[in-house]
Amino acid sequence: MFESAAGLREEYVGLEAELASPEILADQARSRKVGRRYALLMPIMAALDEYERVSDDLAAAEELAADDPSFAVEAEGLRTRLASVIERLTALLAPRDPNDSADAIMEIKSGEGGEESALFAGDLYGMYLKYAETRGWKVEVLESESTDLGGVKSATVVFRASGNSTPENAPYGVLKFEGGVHRVQRVPVTESQGRIHTSAAGVLVMPDVEADEVEINEDELRIDVYRSTGKGGQGVNTTDSAVRITHLPSGIVVTCQDQRSQLQNKEQAMRILRARLVQAAEDAAAAEASAARKSQVRTVDRSERIRTYNFPENRITDHRIGYKAYNLDQVLAGELGGVIEALQAADLAERLESAAERV
Repeated sequence: MFESAAGLREEYVGLEAELASPEILADQARSRKVGRRYALLMPIMAALDEYERVSDDLAAAEELAADDPSFAVEAEGLRTRLASVIERLTALLAPRDPNDSADAIMEIKSGEGGEESALFAGDLYGMYLKYAETRGWKVEVLESESTDLGGVKSATVVFRASGNSTPENAPYGVLKFEGGVHRVQRVPVTESQGRIHTSAAGVLVMPDVEADEVEINEDELRIDVYRSTGKGGQGVNTTDSAVRITHLPSGIVVTCQDQRSQLQNKEQAMRILRARLVQAAEDAAAAEASAARKSQVRTVDRSERIRTYNFPENRITDHRIGYKAYNLDQVLAGELGGVIEALQAADLAERLESAAERV
């Protein structure tokens, strides 16, 4: 796996030179793309430098140990350190999703269960907003529709990292395993008999890609405008500002009505459409790959139940990896670190195993 590092070093030097050139300041899209790639390679280069440095020190210590026993002790310490560096470098070089360094667009929708499902969708919405705050991410709400009791029928949110991030810190790389059906078991506020009900809400997580990264033929789009029906600012509900875009080849339909103008709604709808097209392509590739091997973590079927939130037992269970914890109250307060780290660890193990099989 380390053989690829030489090519990555050449790429890193080239990106560094490009970021230092004045020309890139005139192309913001290119600047963001290069910056993200540079941020992705930075920890790899640091680990590779340490690997080479410790390897050289170990070779020198082993050579001198024949004449001076004190170097034998030093060599033993260097072997332990080198093993740790190799483990870290191996993880960094494991094949990964190229969109892991991207920002994330998340859609949350209530499902079966009526008002209780909408209330649970609202809980999930609040949970992710609180988690984003702990990560220092910026939040941009593209669309939201609430219910009379304060639940969420649907919400579309962008999570953006401040500056260029590595996949371990970038919103999409962190949140991508949240996509699927989330099930809740609790006594609804609308239940007068105290009976436990089960309902669900759906979450879809997509990479927020730049316009030049996805080719969309305008002739393959049907764009309809209509009057907004949601709550909005002055003029939102009195003009045909809402936009519905249908991508004819895929059948994907995107609507946006929360912005003040038709142009703004169209821009946001196109942004969501690009993300959905990228996600659809990734799902198709994952479906093809899973015919030969089924991943522990990734799920192609977006209707698959991935997690259960059991209120009576204060328990959260992720069914894909068998994760279970009894801190549901803390998780809903934004402390998602435990389950996300477990999912990332399972994914890393899967990627390393797949890489080893290809060698």
